[in-house]
Amino acid sequence: MLMRMFHLGLASALLLTTTASANEGMWVPQQLPDIAPALQQAGLKLDPKQLADLTGDPVGAVVSLGGCTASFVSPQGLVVTNHHCAYGAIQLNSTPEKNLMVSGFNAANRSDELSAGPNARIYVLDSIQDVTAQVKAAIAAAPDALARTEAQDNIEKQLIGACEKGGGYRCKLYSFSGGNVYRLFKNLEIRDVRLVYAPPGSIGNYGGEIDNWMWPRHTGDFSFYRAYVGKDGKPAAFAADNVPYQPKHWLKFADKPLAAGDFVMVAGYPGVTNRYALADEFDNTADWSYPTISRHLKQVIALVQAEGAKQPDIAVKYANTVRSWENVSKNYDGQIEGFKRIGASARKHSEENAVLDWLRGQGDAGKPALEAHDRLVALANEAKATRDRDAILGQFNNTGAIGTAITLYRLSLERAKPDAEREVGYQERDLLTIEGALKQMDRRYVASMDSGLQRYWLTQYIDLTKQQRLEPVDKWLGGSNEKAITRAVSKLAKTRLGDSAERTKWFTADSKTFESSKDPAIQYAVAMMPTLLEQERVRKTRAGDDLIARPVYLQAVADYRKSKGEAVYPDANSSLRITFGNVKPYTKLSGAAQLPFTTAEQVAAKNTGKAPFDAPKPLLDAIAAKRYGKLADRALGTLPVNFLSDLDITGGNSGSPVLDGQGRLVGLAFDMNWEAVVSNWVFDPAMTRMISVDGRYVRWIMQEVYPAPQLLREMNIAPSQTPAGKPAKKKRR
Repeated sequence: MLMRMFHLGLASALLLTTTASANEGMWVPQQLPDIAPALQQAGLKLDPKQLADLTGDPVGAVVSLGGCTASFVSPQGLVVTNHHCAYGAIQLNSTPEKNLMVSGFNAANRSDELSAGPNARIYVLDSIQDVTAQVKAAIAAAPDALARTEAQDNIEKQLIGACEKGGGYRCKLYSFSGGNVYRLFKNLEIRDVRLVYAPPGSIGNYGGEIDNWMWPRHTGDFSFYRAYVGKDGKPAAFAADNVPYQPKHWLKFADKPLAAGDFVMVAGYPGVTNRYALADEFDNTADWSYPTISRHLKQVIALVQAEGAKQPDIAVKYANTVRSWENVSKNYDGQIEGFKRIGASARKHSEENAVLDWLRGQGDAGKPALEAHDRLVALANEAKATRDRDAILGQFNNTGAIGTAITLYRLSLERAKPDAEREVGYQERDLLTIEGALKQMDRRYVASMDSGLQRYWLTQYIDLTKQQRLEPVDKWLGGSNEKAITRAVSKLAKTRLGDSAERTKWFTADSKTFESSKDPAIQYAVAMMPTLLEQERVRKTRAGDDLIARPVYLQAVADYRKSKGEAVYPDANSSLRITFGNVKPYTKLSGAAQLPFTTAEQVAAKNTGKAPFDAPKPLLDAIAAKRYGKLADRALGTLPVNFLSDLDITGGNSGSPVLDGQGRLVGLAFDMNWEAVVSNWVFDPAMTRMISVDGRYVRWIMQEVYPAPQLLREMNIAPSQTPAGKPAKKKRR
């Protein structure tokens, strides 16, 4: 996806702490003892040391889905996350005739639960190990930039190999503070993940893209998975006789109603923030990356939607892809607008200049950091020189058939090497993931649509300047006009990689077989591979220089902030974090005051009967009858739907459990407000709000609207046992 390509990928985290603001900062577990006073002042009732026990209660119940967060909610491996996090699995199991994205899914029995796909994973954290000394020593011993990157890759493979020895675990090396700290995370890797429950799309995605990133919000964004393992209790691939995984800890729904001002916290796996990026890196993102991504996304979305309107198969198979594109595009548009509103560029430059001035005042002591800054600016400028070409060709090379051919041919080349010498992503540990992608391609690929996307990106390519073009691509294309594009796309359409059996055959083929193939997609991959490898070498060389400069400069930033008595918290890098604050309203830029909760009556008022505001009849009937069971809130006088809090989150936190001061589940994080999307780069405490689905709304849907009594009983919240807020009393006339 475009979002992956254009991310700066700054895994920087500044690990010094002075004081903590209650709502700002995604705190690494190692910092929790330092921020204990702030946690308690905000309203935490648990001992902060309990949160630092990553395999204890409640944090031990929180898991990663490899892009979203989730949590165990029963001793039988039941997992709750967002509807949009499970959307890929819902789409994977949908057809035009039986579209679960529309109808929802409710497994009456465990035997009815559906595989979430061969690549679905649940990662249960086992341990975190500091490996800074080993990684830094390996990098320092390397003679040049390229060797530094290769040394980092090699030590990473060694550490991961030792960590995963014996099987059943997936380990990952995380870099913090731009390379000042390295930690190895060990996770139990559950490979049999099954879809258990998803409300209809008119609940789980109520409001669609119109309401996405907006407040007020009325979305029932939740779904359930179940984790399965082999009969021996160890992770295993999907099998009929697998058994539910039994976690050591699972969350319990709160038995007290949530109210404005209450303490809430989130444990989760936020993706990437860039608050410590250079001002020049920010400018490149704001002025080029985000506008370029959004422009292209809007065009490919329109392209797929137009074809999907003609062919239902395309609409179903590309639904998850389109939804991801829409989410990114709207987010980036919001950030661009927000950057202008708050003068983000001027602010970033002012902050950076303050650091540089401080360094200059340090005399010789400040020179290494100043030189590191200059080198980082130069590296950023080098990358900008080919950014248009890299973006467009990167997307063309990631289309269905072409991307598959490139992956399979590269795999054949890497398989000829000893496992320890293979490129990261092509080792034995990666083969199941590659094979899984090949298997599920049938559910996300239509040849005619793939051709349309190929045509789009080739059209963008021929519009590049001569300096941006690549001779091997020009030679393969054989021209710079529409006729050449039509000829190339027509030739590629003859590939047989759209066939599952054909892909399986090539999964184990050697490189010589690829090089003698007549398949047009494979021929393209073979012709382009030398160029792709050279581009990779250039990126690795640049990364090797970054490995030296980034840690020095970011340490200087941390020292500067510490000198001013400011809190220094980590940039997100997809590792486990804690963020906390309170249920809190805000005032929009227009001056309109916003309440912290939305209500069931507002869902009905928003209903138009047409997507995306097409609430199902059982839901509307229950609201009209005020059939809220024991879940209505006395203070609100009705059933809460979504709520606001001032927590600091980003992508990857989707599905994170929202916990109260006792560590009980009160909701699921699923979004931010429109004004807050700039916080990935510049945090704005006045405007930043997290949007969550209230746990009472989740339970009400499962009790009254799309009943799942078997799951309520499993979570020990059957209707007769759920006094979570008293219903409103009728007023006497």
